Amino acid sequence: MASQGSKKAVYAALIGNFLIAITKFGAAGWTGSSAMLSEAIHSVVDTGNQVLLLLGMKRASRPPDERHPFGYGSEVFFWAFCVAILLFAVGAGVSLYEGVIKILDPHPVTDPYINYAVLAVAMVFEAGACTVAFREFQKTRRGRGLIESVRASKDPALFVVLFEDTAAMLGLVVAFIGLLLNQMLGIAWLDGAASVAIGLILGGTAAVLAYECKGLLIGEAASPEIREGVHKIIREQRGVKRVNELLTMHLGPQDILVNLSLDFDPRLDSDDVEALISSMEQRIKSGHPEVGRVFIEAQSWIGHRAAARRRAP
Repeated sequence: MASQGSKKAVYAALIGNFLIAITKFGAAGWTGSSAMLSEAIHSVVDTGNQVLLLLGMKRASRPPDERHPFGYGSEVFFWAFCVAILLFAVGAGVSLYEGVIKILDPHPVTDPYINYAVLAVAMVFEAGACTVAFREFQKTRRGRGLIESVRASKDPALFVVLFEDTAAMLGLVVAFIGLLLNQMLGIAWLDGAASVAIGLILGGTAAVLAYECKGLLIGEAASPEIREGVHKIIREQRGVKRVNELLTMHLGPQDILVNLSLDFDPRLDSDDVEALISSMEQRIKSGHPEVGRVFIEAQSWIGHRAAARRRAP
């Protein structure tokens, strides 16, 4: 299930984009600006995206059942991927189309100051939503760089909103520059060129989001810090000779599956091994609350290597 911080960021973006979309459509209809229409469509797409993310988080919170014994945490990964596709197909596609049409058949923008006012208001709303998303994202960085933090993040709701808000701010700047040059130079097709630039920004953002969400959909391991933490707990246990294998996978943003193959001291009897497994499972879950399930297999190192050779192509 997604964190409360990501929900806060999504709600802030939803409210901001809804208000921005209304003002942009009004300005686009009044002035005939292609760039402003592209921005209005962008805001509508972003509003729909936030609705999809909230739907994904709601569905991901359902408890496990017979058909899905590991729960529904991965639903948020699927809906985040849908957001990326929607952003590319609708946001970028319509912006590029509108821009090309305006370049081929340019017409002047009337009342440009209305557009400037709307863009200024939109920047204020967008800056507020972006600030909320960035603050919540900052809490997850743990000293890492921005790009590294995005790659390491397993909460798509949070980094999707951050990327969308950043793209929206860039789009507003491009629209403002396009309208300003249109007015100053009297070149009508510059408004269409700004719309094309907005489409390219949205397309690039959608491609990056799709790539990041794809990795989560097909299964990503837990962070190196968590894997090392699990290794440390196992190494501290008397009676464990060797960690044959440690496999982890995110079933949701805050739900990690841990599979361990351990070589136990042969002097331990079955009751000792059972007690040791229970102790290790409790310590792993206490030290790493993100770990929801731990499966520990007792296997000799020789047996593990033989099984690995049989699995190899």
